[in-house]
Amino acid sequence: MKVTIDSKKGLKTDLKVVIDKKTINEQIIVRFEELKKTINLKGFRPGKVPVEIIKRQFGKAVYSEVIDKILKESSAKALEDNKIKVAGQPRIDLKEHGEDKDLEYTIHVEQLPKIKTKGIETIKITDYEIKISNIDIDKRIKDIAKNQNNFKDKKENEAALQGDLVIFDYKATIDGKDFKGGEGKNTQIILGKDLFIKDFDKQLIGAKKNKEKIVNVILPENYPHKEHSNKKAKFFCKILSIKKPEELKINDDFAKTLGAKDLNDLKIIVSRQIKEQYKNTLDTITKKGILDQLDKFKDIQIPENLVQQETELLTHEMKKEEIDKNKESKEKIARKRIKIGLILNEFGEQNNLKVNEEEIKREIQKQIQMMPGQEKQVEKYYQQNPSAVASLRGGIYEDKIISLIKEKAISTKKNISIKEAEQIIMEQNNESKKVIATKPKVQKTITKKPSKTKKVSKK
Repeated sequence: MKVTIDSKKGLKTDLKVVIDKKTINEQIIVRFEELKKTINLKGFRPGKVPVEIIKRQFGKAVYSEVIDKILKESSAKALEDNKIKVAGQPRIDLKEHGEDKDLEYTIHVEQLPKIKTKGIETIKITDYEIKISNIDIDKRIKDIAKNQNNFKDKKENEAALQGDLVIFDYKATIDGKDFKGGEGKNTQIILGKDLFIKDFDKQLIGAKKNKEKIVNVILPENYPHKEHSNKKAKFFCKILSIKKPEELKINDDFAKTLGAKDLNDLKIIVSRQIKEQYKNTLDTITKKGILDQLDKFKDIQIPENLVQQETELLTHEMKKEEIDKNKESKEKIARKRIKIGLILNEFGEQNNLKVNEEEIKREIQKQIQMMPGQEKQVEKYYQQNPSAVASLRGGIYEDKIISLIKEKAISTKKNISIKEAEQIIMEQNNESKKVIATKPKVQKTITKKPSKTKKVSKK
């Protein structure tokens, strides 16, 4: 095999490859010998078919098969020997081929640029540490207690008020007739939340236990039985019980209902949760700051074919008019994503960062735990979707890179209160509304099989 650089302009390179006919013929003969051992033809014993007969019947197919194999192997070797990291899909242009002829073709390829990552050591980040006070912890526990529905039975003659829990049976009619879905047992609603049917709650105010109450409403647009939507209905309600809200006492017993050993243990758990909640959000802000600084790196050429591919992904659901209108802005986003992705990927490779199978398994388990009741479906989803697993791998890989950048960056530690953290988050959210968020494309560099621009003739 002879490989020469035909032309080189910027990131674009053309490699001329010539495979002599002797090499091709040798591989064709090897393939014929392999076929001879397995092929069955009428009139010949297995393994005894003459090669000449095999050539006459299968010569064109064998030639095509051998040429495809040679193209695949030789093009990959040509790129590897010339240390070319491919950006996107290489293209093969056949120049000369045919039986008993040399094979000549050109590989048109756009390379990944050489990335300098030295500037990463000059990146500046703020490492926030949240200060949690006893007041913060007590406030959060009180909020938790408020959201725990705790009701106590009212006396039989006490009327239902706003905020009370009313339990009732009902039978409803439309124009005096029963209808499907118009009957319910032990229905529970908290007055004032308006979660049953609009305006139903307020008509139960004043109701008393063991008494009947008539409620007139219009059935909603999204009523399960469509034929009754927007119709007037009369509900005959039998009040079974009325309960008033009672403030929970925050003590060891309350803490145990939440899975803690005692109140002190609950405070430790809540403190940890508050820290993690704000830390995750602030880490996202820090990451965005890192990516914005990477985007300011200079002297990085962006492969145009990657820009085109990324722009197509960003606009694939748009109509032609929208694409034309937003083309410039989408190309700008695409360039930023690719540029940052190339820098991150290069930094990851330089530091030999990898994602092992154990890390992927842990991440899948984390995803499963986030969907209680749907564990089997989530597990099955990842088993049947390699692309979903690849996406998890990419996320883990990116997180590893960002973590390493944080270690090497110029870090300033800053202790802040919850109020200060909320102010930082609010300011960041306001800024994000003005700028379209971009996510870098980070993945391990893979040399793809080149695509051909001409089909190999079977002559």
